[in-house]
Amino acid sequence: MTVTMLSDSSLSTDKAAIAEAFGKAAAHYDQHAAFQRDVGERLLRFLPADLTGYQVLDLGCGTGYFSLLLRQRGARVVCADLSAGMLDTARERCGDDRMRYVLADAERLPFAAQSFDVVFSSLALQWCDDLSQPLREVRRVLKADGIGLFSTLLDGSLSELKSAWAKIDAHQHVNHFITLNQLKIALAQAQCLQHQIDLPTITVWYESAFSLMRDLKGIGANHVNGRSRGLTSRRVLTQVEQHYQLFGNHQGLLPATYQVCLGVIHR
Repeated sequence: MTVTMLSDSSLSTDKAAIAEAFGKAAAHYDQHAAFQRDVGERLLRFLPADLTGYQVLDLGCGTGYFSLLLRQRGARVVCADLSAGMLDTARERCGDDRMRYVLADAERLPFAAQSFDVVFSSLALQWCDDLSQPLREVRRVLKADGIGLFSTLLDGSLSELKSAWAKIDAHQHVNHFITLNQLKIALAQAQCLQHQIDLPTITVWYESAFSLMRDLKGIGANHVNGRSRGLTSRRVLTQVEQHYQLFGNHQGLLPATYQVCLGVIHR
């Protein structure tokens, strides 16, 4: 087993906070990650069933759920993540056979150009400030005939939660997601000229807003870039719940809507 480390001092304050949030969530991430598995499984459908001989980078590997599936298809997999805690959990899941673990920033990948046949990155790149930079890096490390797969969230995601919080105060409680136009600009800036995108809307149903927020915290996504925290008392959260109830269906279930981009980049 090889573990390549990235110095914490090389991370911005915000990225260090993101890494810390996901590291704390690593032990219980999978209990709250049904939506993340759904998205990643949709992305896997763009790959052949047999990846024997392929060098694959799982960028933002998290707990290694998809790293293991990629290895089961025959690939040699490099698991890369910003969080050391996530990498430890991925190693516990996947072991050492045909696996390598690298602590890495998606905006500055520590790999030589044209190192991988496939880069797979599901619901990780939205944590980067400038999407064009990790996309540029994905393209750089792909071999001449390689394929890059990524999923990310777009504007309109978690709109119900944003709306409920907006009735409480003017602080930012939910992460900002880029627009489709901004995504297209990022692809162009990264010179990903040969690409295709699929844009499913995925709705996850909850019994309460508390359950949704518990899932977000459970996967480490409770870190909000540029957050102005405001009040988060139990009384305030109860008010959020009351406002969220307005979105309930006839069965009393509450929607959490995600605008998802599934992207395929051809080198």
